[in-house]
Amino acid sequence: MVNRDPIEMVNEYIRRFGRSVDADLHPLDASGYTDVRHGSLVVGINAFVERDVLLILVRMCKVPAEHPEALYRKLLELNFLSTRACSFAIDARRDLVYLRAMRPLNGLDYAEFADLLKTAVAVAGKLRDQVPELDE
Repeated sequence: MVNRDPIEMVNEYIRRFGRSVDADLHPLDASGYTDVRHGSLVVGINAFVERDVLLILVRMCKVPAEHPEALYRKLLELNFLSTRACSFAIDARRDLVYLRAMRPLNGLDYAEFADLLKTAVAVAGKLRDQVPELDE
């Protein structure tokens, strides 16, 4: 098996996924990032080559300025069984809550890439409908 450049591989998967949903998706930028809009959801696709990680992030909401503990507890409870292959994460620098899916770049195939992307979008949409705090 030929070792592929991970950025080229992810860009090919993005192009292929875009064709499958009849959308013109942007390739990764120089830092290994691009985002995709799906309705009101913004989905970031990150390839961290130096860490061998594909990271898919769906922006969910801002961390409340006051008393965020109730939201944190709800997110942990949702992480237990409601998020499938995803989990909630908080970007402390930006005070944003994300639903994330990640896996190693090494050995990633197109079916896994498409499944992770579809799963993250489906779970984010479902949870946004069920949990008012997650509606940006």
